[in-house]
Amino acid sequence: MPKPRSSRLFPDMSATDDASSSTRAPLADRMRPRTLREFVGQEHLVGEGRVLRRLIESGGILPSLILWGPPGTGKTTLARLLAEKTDAEFVALSAVFSGVKELRGAIADARLARQRGHRTILFIDEIHRFNKAQQDALLPAVEDGTVTLIGATTENPSFEVISALLSRSRVLVLNPLEESEIETIVRRALNDEDRGLKSLNVEMSDDLITRLAHLSGGDARVALAALEAGALATAPTDGGIRLITQDTLSESLGRAQFAYDKGGEEHYNLASALIKSLRNSDVNASLYWLARMIEGGADPIFIARRLCILASEDIGMADPQAMVQAAAAADIVQLIGMPEGLFPLAQATIYLARAPKSNTVLRSYAAAHKDATETSREPVPLHLRNAPTPLMKHLGYGKEYRYVHQDAAAKEEMSCLPEKLKGRVYFKHEETGDGSQGPD
Repeated sequence: MPKPRSSRLFPDMSATDDASSSTRAPLADRMRPRTLREFVGQEHLVGEGRVLRRLIESGGILPSLILWGPPGTGKTTLARLLAEKTDAEFVALSAVFSGVKELRGAIADARLARQRGHRTILFIDEIHRFNKAQQDALLPAVEDGTVTLIGATTENPSFEVISALLSRSRVLVLNPLEESEIETIVRRALNDEDRGLKSLNVEMSDDLITRLAHLSGGDARVALAALEAGALATAPTDGGIRLITQDTLSESLGRAQFAYDKGGEEHYNLASALIKSLRNSDVNASLYWLARMIEGGADPIFIARRLCILASEDIGMADPQAMVQAAAAADIVQLIGMPEGLFPLAQATIYLARAPKSNTVLRSYAAAHKDATETSREPVPLHLRNAPTPLMKHLGYGKEYRYVHQDAAAKEEMSCLPEKLKGRVYFKHEETGDGSQGPD
């Protein structure tokens, strides 16, 4: 069976020399599982009888795969395990460092290997970073079987991978690791003599291990990076023990628990959670999701824009002051910036959550929009037209127009809609909201 080609993604884990292993690669790379037995998490994929376990254990022909999941959940490791069990050439590219030139070179090598009777697995890490042209260049080789693609992505492939590639691949979703699974990985690193921190005599209380697992956000890489940083930042005692404290752990973690891609799917997931909580008049959930976005580094103006939209779309005529509150928050945030800008954002969030709800504006406009598109060539009634020239007056422009300030009956008697839509009602004044208590 051919050995997978070496790459920066998959360093050789066979060496066991303590000194070299402690300096060769970060702890997260050194502790990368070498067998399925060592793999932690993703039971829905690698559990007994599950799809990836069957693929790994069979060693047979693989379909093209897109592994989609958050960072630190095992995408690269699973690709490596699949490759090691498959009788195929293995080529790894990173979409961050590779372009069309490298991609075409890998495909050319794969064609030569195919002529010699060998299949090629092409692993592309962060495939979402390939633009459409780069993905198009990959498509023919996937389509004709020159390569079997394994792509890893943290972004929703529905938006980031072209539909032609998706249709020829199987998408497998990886979940954030459970806290208990992170704890298992951390304890393994603490007790591993060859690849872990056992040789440094690192000790950590059970409470701190639990806290680290909680704050890692399901990302094993974050947990191991913080663990290693904490260990190296801790001076050994006279007895040679490095006891990691809570302060050291907090410094090592920094703000990693809030990190997310401001332009990626999780950003929009959080925004969606905020808006839906506001719409549901859940003040506490609204404040929670607001804090998640602010602490994660979301653009405060983006948040303010979303609040302004909700103030009209979901509250509107039920409480017209909601739009004033949202607009004021947006103006103040631009004026004073962050971090103080969180206060007007929080105030607007509380106000909007407690305001009575109505989508009358949305429904009224939607009804008018439907008629407008279906009657877009309906002429404007003559009495509503201006008549700035004698010819236009002669043609009847403005004739029979009634000035409501001098003729109060015009409000009821003069129609302002096209003849075909006369009497149509779009806005219905009604009891708004769902019984939610409005602002005090």
